[in-house]
Amino acid sequence: MRSWERALPILAEQSADAMIVRDIANIRYLTGYTNDTGVLVITKDGFAGLITDFRFLFQARSEAKDCEIFDVAGTSYSELINKILAEHGAARVAFERNVTKYGEYEAMKNACAQELVPVDNVLIELRKIKTAEELAKLRQAEHIGDIAYEKILSDLKPGVTEREIAAKLTYYMCLEGASGNSFDPIVASGVNSSMPHAIPGTRRLQEGDFITMDFGCIYEGYCSDMTRTVVLGRADAKQKEIYETVLRAQTAVLEQIRGGMAGKEIDGIARTIINDAGYEGCFGHGLGHSVGLEIHEPPYSNARSSEIVRAGSMMTVEPGIYIEGFGGVRIEDLVLVTEDGCENFTHSPKELTEIPVG
Repeated sequence: MRSWERALPILAEQSADAMIVRDIANIRYLTGYTNDTGVLVITKDGFAGLITDFRFLFQARSEAKDCEIFDVAGTSYSELINKILAEHGAARVAFERNVTKYGEYEAMKNACAQELVPVDNVLIELRKIKTAEELAKLRQAEHIGDIAYEKILSDLKPGVTEREIAAKLTYYMCLEGASGNSFDPIVASGVNSSMPHAIPGTRRLQEGDFITMDFGCIYEGYCSDMTRTVVLGRADAKQKEIYETVLRAQTAVLEQIRGGMAGKEIDGIARTIINDAGYEGCFGHGLGHSVGLEIHEPPYSNARSSEIVRAGSMMTVEPGIYIEGFGGVRIEDLVLVTEDGCENFTHSPKELTEIPVG
């Protein structure tokens, strides 16, 4: 089977003669093309055309071997899309409304004689269950994160800024083979650690700080994601209590998660422990999300998600407690959900780490 043919059943489900694919992760998954400039057109009669411009033409020919490659030079994307659709007799054409800009839609509407049907990101269904090849890349991406975490511990010293730590995490991951960050690293110290997605700034690490580090890399297109929280110096009683509560919540999820559970059921395991410990309202985000070609993919585990998490899905498990004016803790692992449990791809230690000072 040619890789893009995996999308043909989706076309049938949408009663579509063709689909215009603009989501770069979907294009990569269906064709192997790794650049971020291009549009893929798939028709139900068994044709796939990848449109790009001269800058990426040779790359597209090399990577998307199962597609016919089109150069947009001398025309426009919309006109070329219309030409392909007309040649293949497509009358009803689906397009991804979640990534299609309004200007792109207007251009297609003006250029194309076909009926344009907006659909949600239906192709993501193909990407939820990971293949053996994908899992190998995800394992390596997470392994690179583990190495970076081990190295960064010796850099956590009073006077070093959050921004410096974030830069070194990126550096260490690239040294180990990453092509870049899967998202901008989060390094939050002291009271800043009470903000789940704090932006690393010029605040200097101080003795007694919680330091939360949430980071990941891209390895051969696939993302990793992990979080560890440490204390610079000796942890006080309150810090220990908060940390142990979060760790207990995460451990319970890792022991109970399995394929066939609803996202909200998984989330509820951790949330109940945190709430019962007296921290209700301090865990304000969902427990986790899937990871693959993108850092946030469905399925999700949060208090509202009724979607069933199937075996073969990747999920983050990242409970946290955040107290304004004090600080916060998050611990995050990346796991493969199996029929009877999970396989944890993250191997960095999780016991409360107190970084010696002096």
